[in-house]
Amino acid sequence: QVQLIESGGGLVQAGGSLRLSCAASGLMFSTYLMGWFRQAPGKERAFVAAIRGSGSITYYADSVKGRFTISRDNAKNTVYLQLNSLKSEDTAVYYCAARPGLFVTHVGGYEAWGQGTQVTVSS
Repeated sequence: QVQLIESGGGLVQAGGSLRLSCAASGLMFSTYLMGWFRQAPGKERAFVAAIRGSGSITYYADSVKGRFTISRDNAKNTVYLQLNSLKSEDTAVYYCAARPGLFVTHVGGYEAWGQGTQVTVSS
């Protein structure tokens, strides 16, 4: 049974930084593409970033390019999302997700999800 557990969310001022972590179990972690999504109140869940199993290739939504960085440590079965230069519009619940195939951005393409961690950016 795949389990993803996010941590690291919190309240931060605009311009600040946070580092989210997602610990995975129950899967061959290094073979999975890992993604981060977010969902703001009243909005649909949206793609933020993803990283291939080897960690060599990353993908970002245009809205976070240059501010967020995704990385992974396959020895620890953990994927990270570094959030810098945070803006009020980054406020959302952030979810970790996993899929065994190639990169996709749609929510339905991911087979496992974490419970989410709240990020709130005050202006």
